Amino acid sequence: MQPRLLPVPPDFDGQRADAGLAKMLGMSRSQAAELLLAGAVTQDGKPIGKSDRLVADSLLEVTLPEVRSTVEVQAEDVPELEIVFQDDHIIVINKPAGVVSHPSQGFVGPSVPGVLLARGIQLTTSGAQERQGIVQRLDVGTSGLMVLAKSEAAYSVLKQAFRDRVVSKTYHALVQGHPDPTTGTIDTPIARSTKHDYKFTISAAGKPAVTHYETIELLPGAALMKIGLETGRTHQIRVHFAHFRHPLVGDPVYGSDPKLAGALDLSRQWLHAKKLGFAHPISGEQVEFETEYPADLKIALDRLRDVEFRF
Repeated sequence: MQPRLLPVPPDFDGQRADAGLAKMLGMSRSQAAELLLAGAVTQDGKPIGKSDRLVADSLLEVTLPEVRSTVEVQAEDVPELEIVFQDDHIIVINKPAGVVSHPSQGFVGPSVPGVLLARGIQLTTSGAQERQGIVQRLDVGTSGLMVLAKSEAAYSVLKQAFRDRVVSKTYHALVQGHPDPTTGTIDTPIARSTKHDYKFTISAAGKPAVTHYETIELLPGAALMKIGLETGRTHQIRVHFAHFRHPLVGDPVYGSDPKLAGALDLSRQWLHAKKLGFAHPISGEQVEFETEYPADLKIALDRLRDVEFRF
């Protein structure tokens, strides 16, 4: 397979290779370590190990294994994944961080369709095989609610609902600093970065992206935000708040402070898809689902609420 080329961003200078590679590729640290131990990664042409340090502006070459089909997921590969609701047409799940929405060439871990198919849950075969049932996606490092289609009729209706922006998507995010104004809208187009293919950026040539936000709680050095999306661009919330100079806590790819994430024992961006509402694609009934924060996000938030917290 053709190696993937990844320039090392300045913010990653001095990081352990396994930690930095995991963030760049959106995979777990153990998966990154496996690639490094297998000799699949070089830095400026020289093989590196998992504990070696990354050098800013150097070039990583990563040879990724072939992506497994969703039907090849074995029982021992299946992570915990909460089913919030299902009927004959749709299934709503609470996706944990570390599980990709659908298989892609840059990820070697479990996928949502693969986990569900391994449990015997059949999804619609509409669309590409690796995207069975997929009508929306969440970043691999983002947890929370996703809906998938089990029938072809549901797939068509839900895909159109997301295109028409009639699905209500509410996220909670922890951002660095205290946004001013505390409530507002970020309306700036987003495009893939021309410097780093794993990043996105604000660009007049990009696709329209609209993010509404309001502050829920002010905390030491950070703020808990409620976010509503009109559009669903890749990394939209992360890019918009980084542009707003309030990157998500735990998101060094977009400029967060690694010291704060370390103090909170946070290994991914603090971002959770909290609520999801839409018209049921068959009955037309309006349905809404909500889920709680996973343990890692709750622990980080509780630490910030501790009056003795310092970093």
